[in-house]
Amino acid sequence: MTLAMALKQLEAIGNAASEVPFIVQMMENPSFDFPPFSMFKGRVSLLQHDCIHLLLGRGTTLVDEAFTIGFTMGSSKSMSTTASKIFAYVAEHWYPKAYRFPDYAREVYTNAVHLGMVSRCHSLDEVDFEPYFHQPLGEVRVALGLELNLLKSYYAVEAMRNPDLGSSQRLLS
Repeated sequence: MTLAMALKQLEAIGNAASEVPFIVQMMENPSFDFPPFSMFKGRVSLLQHDCIHLLLGRGTTLVDEAFTIGFTMGSSKSMSTTASKIFAYVAEHWYPKAYRFPDYAREVYTNAVHLGMVSRCHSLDEVDFEPYFHQPLGEVRVALGLELNLLKSYYAVEAMRNPDLGSSQRLLS
């Protein structure tokens, strides 16, 4: 499946940009690149975010959101520990309920930030995904340096820690 084909499927079930609450936009959208929000590195557009979801093999649950956001921020290699903790606090306590990170999602977010930092992949917030739209997902992962073994190893840990969460039981194929 190509990135464009996968995006089309995701767009059928995902939220439009106009449906994203303002506080979520301030925290995650690069358009808000002024203090204090500029401390949150690795923020991306909704299109980039959706592409990253697909490349990381994540769905649309809160755990999947937490992982995708955390890994993207970590891949920037410039997200400070303090900024990461502040982001997690806001996502856990101030986001609207449908977007709020429960405890287990906050843990996944924190782990994903670290995983993104140790990964040798490209800084995902800097990727222009358009040239990759007509390539198979596997080829795009390789081109961006996403280490499937690293992701699969973490997913196995996540599945063991959260055996009752269906979203934690999926793996990349």
